[in-house]
Amino acid sequence: MGLSYRKSIKFGPFRLNLSRRGVGHSWGNRLFRVTRGADGRRTVSVNLPGGFTWRKTRSRS
Repeated sequence: MGLSYRKSIKFGPFRLNLSRRGVGHSWGNRLFRVTRGADGRRTVSVNLPGGFTWRKTRSRS
């Protein structure tokens, strides 16, 4: 079993994510969120009524 670390710091709609891989950030609310991961991937998430979620991830380019 590997060791992992993750810490999230919130500043209103902005969130700073710290992990072993690096620093990422995201902004948004419960319905819509844009995330940039430590590896450079960008993810857009939309939470729909009824528990459905639409998520689109773009690789680092």
